[in-house]
Amino acid sequence: MSIKIVNSTLDDIEEIFRLYRFATAYQKTKSAVPWPEFAPSLITKEIEEQRQWKILIDNQVACVWAITFDDPYIWEEKNEDPAIYIHRIATHPEYRGHQLVSKIVNWTIEYAKVHNKQFIRMDTVGENRGLITYYEKCGFDFLGLSSLKNTEKLPAHYHNATVSLFELKIP
Repeated sequence: MSIKIVNSTLDDIEEIFRLYRFATAYQKTKSAVPWPEFAPSLITKEIEEQRQWKILIDNQVACVWAITFDDPYIWEEKNEDPAIYIHRIATHPEYRGHQLVSKIVNWTIEYAKVHNKQFIRMDTVGENRGLITYYEKCGFDFLGLSSLKNTEKLPAHYHNATVSLFELKIP
């Protein structure tokens, strides 16, 4: 089995949105807050800025996610810390259970070191105990729940939301 992590390309947009639809359907089965439809311009911008990534398994897109070095509306004053933020991990249903988040975390640790970051951070809307436990197994500390104050520039699922915050200190 050949596994590669590479930047997504504009040719991947259709597949990225297909994985988002799979993720949203899965979220609904878990009584989680489902993702809204994201604007294609958001994904295009991430791709152009080389912040949208994918895991290829035997040349098939198994998983996608986005990163940023700035997340002030969710992380507020902690945004000043040297951190990398992971967003919208979406896995193809055929590859669930393949520990892809652990692969993303290991890759992100190395990427963060190269970019002089001290933390990897993630969030998820709501208090999904199963996801909290899973992210803790992947090395994250659960920092608790936070009520977001300024959500108008965030995607719709963050509006009037409480988020679970996760942080991993780079070793």
